Amino acid sequence: MGLQSLEVADRLVRYVQVDTQSDPYSNSFPSTEKQKNLSKILVDELLQMGITDATMDAHGYVMATIPATHQRKVPVVCFCAHVDTAPDCSGTLVKPLLHKNYNGAPIILPDDKTQVISTDAYPYLKKFIGKSIITASGKTLLGADDKAGVAIIMEMASYLMKNTSIEHGTIKILFTPDEEVGRGTEYLDLQKLGADFGYTLDGGELASFEMETFSADSLVLTIQGVIAHPGAAKGVLQNAIKIAGAIVAALPKQLSPEHTEGREGFVHPNHISGGAESATIEFLVRDFDTAQLKVHAERIYAIAQEVIASNADFSKATVTMELKEQYRNMREIIDLHPTIVEKALTAYKLVGLTPIVTPIRGGTDGSRMSFMGLPTPNIFTGMQAIHSKHEWIGVEDMERSVEVLVTLVGII
Repeated sequence: MGLQSLEVADRLVRYVQVDTQSDPYSNSFPSTEKQKNLSKILVDELLQMGITDATMDAHGYVMATIPATHQRKVPVVCFCAHVDTAPDCSGTLVKPLLHKNYNGAPIILPDDKTQVISTDAYPYLKKFIGKSIITASGKTLLGADDKAGVAIIMEMASYLMKNTSIEHGTIKILFTPDEEVGRGTEYLDLQKLGADFGYTLDGGELASFEMETFSADSLVLTIQGVIAHPGAAKGVLQNAIKIAGAIVAALPKQLSPEHTEGREGFVHPNHISGGAESATIEFLVRDFDTAQLKVHAERIYAIAQEVIASNADFSKATVTMELKEQYRNMREIIDLHPTIVEKALTAYKLVGLTPIVTPIRGGTDGSRMSFMGLPTPNIFTGMQAIHSKHEWIGVEDMERSVEVLVTLVGII
């Protein structure tokens, strides 16, 4: 392919400087208008490549078509990435830094010298000694999740539009907003997209391939205490804040994300709000076995009820639970379409990579799209330490991902 001619790193550096952080508490869609700023740039760049139907709709979805270069009837493939960055860490005024010929020493980020990226903390970084990596400057995340995916797809598009001798079928490009807040497919029109299957570019280390995600529910406990003036509260006040704290303290460690790995599920309290009279605890409930979600939820509810029942200071309080489906393990769908997995893994091997098939301890737009009728596993980008100030990515990983995509479209 001539990887040295690729500009994928330059694309990432440009894209991460556009603030696209999504907002989990917004009722609009996309949750932040600023996500559209990058989407508009992407449309303009696609049009400049000669892709004539590139558009962004009112909801912020970018769709485009790379025309087929042969007349054979083959399935239409879509490549998808999301433009938003996570609310967990600031994405404002990102200052990307390109570290050429990385020497293996700890990287002290210049805008906050307490932020240090080292091979001890991130052993995968050792693979990039003598190579180029990109980090942020210490005050923000980088945004490689998922602007690396965006950059890889854009570089693939540019390469294919310049090299029309490469034979491939019709290719669809999709960029979504709000993936990080779980709403990335809320207004997606798959009929308009017109693809038969897809791949998200939202994965981690080189050669990883993911076709299995958590199944996910959201759980909310609502605690109703008994309010009283604190000056006359003896024997009356039953403080919902304290009850919430006691419930969180009673959660079993073995069900927490900080004590689980691999295929183990978890329950994660991620937001508490309210006051002395009433309070809510919001949880993420995750497991690769969908049936276990209900088991986890019932266990949490039983713990909450036991906390109230066993403490006289909480005797008149009540707790209720609300459980909502978020997404399901995409493997349930992808297993019905083995060819799309076989094609991707063949492309990995053709470019000299040994596929690493792993489950995602999270979810992607592909989870939802698979259940909407577009089976969509996940391909690597190289992103590391995502959602944090330590986020970094190896340039070579991105280049190899572009190589996989160009090879993949030629064998579909």
